[in-house]
Amino acid sequence: MSPVNESPFKGKTGLRRVWNAFHYSLAGLRAAWRSEDAFRQEVLLAAVLLPLAFWLPASGSGRALLVGSVLLVLIVELLNSAVEATVDRISLENHRLAKRAKDIGSAAVFVALLNVAAVWGCVLLE
Repeated sequence: MSPVNESPFKGKTGLRRVWNAFHYSLAGLRAAWRSEDAFRQEVLLAAVLLPLAFWLPASGSGRALLVGSVLLVLIVELLNSAVEATVDRISLENHRLAKRAKDIGSAAVFVALLNVAAVWGCVLLE
């Protein structure tokens, strides 16, 4: 018995799937840049911190932690933006569960930013 596709977009395989995924990812980055102020601010922060991570005296693993902590903020912000867009797509009405979903996403970004501060502090004060 062959599995039933859950989505018509799941039929692509191999290099075609990778190529399509690449373009979907670029579209997602463009959408986040255009519509999310927080993402733009965090990209600007990354534009400062990432070169700094390579300029500062740090070990290879320390440098990886510096870079990884900054990239994690961007990843979490993208996921938070996706949650917010999904919640808004379902309904723009105020609802406690919608608020909870958005607040938890925001908290995740906040924790990722605290992680940047902690990692950078630990690596630089080592």
